[in-house]
Amino acid sequence: MALKIIDHGSPEYQQMVKLRDDILRKPLGLGFTPDELEEEKDNLLIAAFEDERILGCCMLVEMRPDTVRLRQMAVLNDLQGKGIGRAIMHFAENIARDRGYRIISMHARKNVVGFYERMDYKVIGNEFIEITIPHYLMEKKL
Repeated sequence: MALKIIDHGSPEYQQMVKLRDDILRKPLGLGFTPDELEEEKDNLLIAAFEDERILGCCMLVEMRPDTVRLRQMAVLNDLQGKGIGRAIMHFAENIARDRGYRIISMHARKNVVGFYERMDYKVIGNEFIEITIPHYLMEKKL
């Protein structure tokens, strides 16, 4: 498995958008708008590949000079629980640390809070609704 930073608009990015749409949006009856995708051009786009096939992805968005937000974490359904998400998270954390960030935050879906807690992320505050489902703000100090 290869973990890498990919370019916005590239064929790899198109695979990333399709994966995120299939895993994160379609099950909720949602999709991506062109404006949402255009806003991603300044984000750090991370993906895991086996040969040319995307396995999982996430993105990092600067919130403050010391804080980056992890967004759009997704792994192919048939590969969840096999360590791909954990590998992507470690890769993203190392990139964030190397770029001088001290905190990673995220809006984690309620059903995956346990995954992030096992990676030392902490719930901050109360449950809230985002894109129609329950989420928690979570953080980890790097």
